[in-house]
Amino acid sequence: KAQGMWLDPSTASDQEPRFSETLELDLSTVVPSIAGPKRPQDRIELTASQAQFRSDLTNYVKDGTLGIERSDLDKELNGTFPASDAPSHDATDEAQEAGRPRVRKAALGDGQRPHQRVAATIDGQDVELDHGIVSIASITSCTNTSNPSVMLGAALLAKKAVEKGLTVPPWVKTSMAPGSQVVTGYYEKAGLWPYLEKLGFYLVGYGCTTCIGNSGPIVEEVSKAVNEDGIVATAVLSGNRNFEGRINPDVQMNYLASPPLVIAYALAGSMDFDFENDSLGVDQAGNDVYLRDIWPSPEEIESTIREAISQELFENDYADVFAGDERWRGLDTPEGDTFEWDGDSTYVRKPPYFDGMGKDPEPVENVSGARVLALLGDSVTTDHISPAGSIKGDSPAGRYLSENGVERRDFNSYGSRRGNHEVMIRGTFANIRLKNLLLDGVEGGFTRDFTAGGEQTTIYDASQSYQAAGIPLVVLAGKEYGSGSSRDWAAKGTALLGVKAVIAESYERIHRSNLIGMGVLPLQFPDGETAASIGLDGTETFDITGVTELNEGTTPRTVKVVATKEDGSTIEFEPRLRIDTPGEADYYRNGGILQYVLRSLVS
Repeated sequence: KAQGMWLDPSTASDQEPRFSETLELDLSTVVPSIAGPKRPQDRIELTASQAQFRSDLTNYVKDGTLGIERSDLDKELNGTFPASDAPSHDATDEAQEAGRPRVRKAALGDGQRPHQRVAATIDGQDVELDHGIVSIASITSCTNTSNPSVMLGAALLAKKAVEKGLTVPPWVKTSMAPGSQVVTGYYEKAGLWPYLEKLGFYLVGYGCTTCIGNSGPIVEEVSKAVNEDGIVATAVLSGNRNFEGRINPDVQMNYLASPPLVIAYALAGSMDFDFENDSLGVDQAGNDVYLRDIWPSPEEIESTIREAISQELFENDYADVFAGDERWRGLDTPEGDTFEWDGDSTYVRKPPYFDGMGKDPEPVENVSGARVLALLGDSVTTDHISPAGSIKGDSPAGRYLSENGVERRDFNSYGSRRGNHEVMIRGTFANIRLKNLLLDGVEGGFTRDFTAGGEQTTIYDASQSYQAAGIPLVVLAGKEYGSGSSRDWAAKGTALLGVKAVIAESYERIHRSNLIGMGVLPLQFPDGETAASIGLDGTETFDITGVTELNEGTTPRTVKVVATKEDGSTIEFEPRLRIDTPGEADYYRNGGILQYVLRSLVS
C-alpha cells in the first residue's frame, strides 16, 4: 500500500485493477471429476469415469499375463456384440449367479475389458469379486478434509444412503481420518456420526493415514484374490497423491475423489460404475436408488453448516493443542544440549552424513568407472524412489528389522522409521511397482549386479557390492524424474546407495535441488535425446568429466559423459549440469547442504 501497489476502491472507484496476466474461467466447464489411476494430474470427468476405467484396466491386465484368460463372456462380446449390447445368459449362468452379491454393474455389455471373477466368502456373505473392486474407500487426512462443505456433504450423503437402506459391500475397507479435530465436533453436533459409522466410516485418527500408505491390510479375502487370482483392486481416497504402490501394496489402481464421492464409490463397490445410469441398490420398497437420489443439495449443506459449526468448536479443540495427551506428557525428556543416541533403537539412529568430514571441503572429483544401478522410464516419483508405506517381510528392510529382533507385526512403515537410515537405505527404490528396465518384466526394487556377472538381485544388495568394490553408481531416467511429494529421503537414500549422478530427461524442481543437497549430480540429457535414442541400455560403464571445473569457482553448463559398452565401443554425449544457482554450487562443493551448514556454523 505504501508503494501505491494496492488498489483502494474507495479512492479509485472509477479504475479497474490492472494485472500483468489474466486467466478466464468458464464456470460451465467445471464438472465433478476424479483423478487416477496413478497420477494426480490424470483428471477424469465423473461422467466418463467408467469408460476411462475400462480403458485403463487393459494396461494392468493383459491377455496371457498373471495366468489370466479373458472370460468366455468377454470373448463372446468382443466377437459378436457391439459394446452397448449384452448377450443373454444361459440357465447355467443364472444358476451360478443367483443369490450371490457381486461387483455391481461388472461391465456387462462391454467386451473391451477383461474379467477375473472370483467367488469368495466375506463376513459370512458369498460374493463374487472382479477387476475394479473398490478395496479401500477412505476419507483421509489430506487436502480438503477440513472443508466443512465437503465433509458435511459426505456425512449427509451417508445419512441419506442409510435411510434408503443402502450398504457398503463387504470387500470395501472404509475409514475416516479428518484433517481437523473440529470435524468430529460438528459431526456429533449435527448427529451425523452414526450414519457414517453405519457405512463403516469409523474414526481412525487425524494424522497421515491412507493418503501416505498407512491404510493397513485390505480385507483378507480380497488380498488373496489379488495375489493368487490376479484381481486388479482399486482404492478411492480424498487425498492428493495416488502414485503407484503408495496407497497399499495390494492395490494397483488408485483414484482421488472428493469426500462425498468416496462415500459414493464405497456404496458402488467398483470403479466399473456409471453413476448416471447404474443403481446403488434398492430401498425398502424395492425401488432402485441412484446417486442423484441421495446427493445433498447446497441448501442442505449450508443449513447444516449454520447449525453445526461455531467458533466455540475451534476454541475448545485448539486451546490446548500443544499440550498433548497423557502419553505425550508422560514421555521421558532427555537432558543436555545434544541428542543422546540409542545404539539399540531401530527407529532413530545416528546417520553417517558427517563421517570422515573435515573442516574444509575436499576438491570435487570427476566420476570414473560408474555402473548403472537403475534404468528408469518417465514419471518416476519420489514414491517410487523412497516409498512410505508398509515394509514387506522379505524385503531388505524387513530382513534388517527381523535380524534386529523386531517382530513382523511391529515393522510399521517406512515413513515411521525414517529416523533410521539403515531402514531407509534398504527401502530406496524398493517400491513394488518400480520398473527397472535393466530387467525384463520384473517389478520392484531389483536390478542387475555387474560385479556378479549381471545377475538379478535387490537394488540395496547390488549397491553394497558396488560400494565394496569402490565402484560409483549412476541412475538413468526419463521425463519428470522425482515428481510428487518433496520427500527428502528420495535424495538421501539415493546418495547413501552410492549414486554419484542421475542422468534424466527432465526433473521435478524440488527433487533436483534435493539431489544437489545430498551431493548427487543432476545431469539432463541434451534436448530431444533420451537414453534409448543415443543407444544406452544400462550395461555400460560411465565416465563423467568436467565436474572439476567447480573447484575453480565456476559452474560448467555441460559435462562430458563417455559410456563404454561391454564390447569396448563408446557413446559420448554432453548432458546439461543442472546446478542452477551459485548457492547450489556451494552445497555441491561441500558434499551437500548438511556439510555446508555445519561448516558454516563452526567457521
